[in-house]
Amino acid sequence: MDFEAMQGFLTEHFPQGEQYGELLQLGDGWALMKLPVDDQHLRPGGTVSGPAMMGLADVALYAALLSKIGPVPLAVTTNLNINFLRRPRPDADLLARAKMLKVGKRLGVGEVYLFSEGAEDDPVAHATLTYSIPEPGAR
Repeated sequence: MDFEAMQGFLTEHFPQGEQYGELLQLGDGWALMKLPVDDQHLRPGGTVSGPAMMGLADVALYAALLSKIGPVPLAVTTNLNINFLRRPRPDADLLARAKMLKVGKRLGVGEVYLFSEGAEDDPVAHATLTYSIPEPGAR
């Protein structure tokens, strides 16, 4: 799927995904997303919440997976592991760089690096995710 097709697919099949970020770029097995951070994403102490970062990572890798397998709404996350590496800047948007590592017939595995915009040399989190890909007849 190209960028425009992915935008249309997400709007039609996953409109609630907009709360997790905006798709900026899409390529063959990779995606770049951005979450405009505001007060709803902050937890006590003024840091970006873990659930906000996990949601961004999940949707970013979903887009990267669909760029490889096409429009499959029923591809679902079966595992998400995240390591929080440093405190994200509460005054900066979050960027997610997602990349598929392996796409098989039934599973897709990938990773996502999260960065505070303007500090892309130092990731704030690293996530690995696995997706279950339904059989062609069940799509």
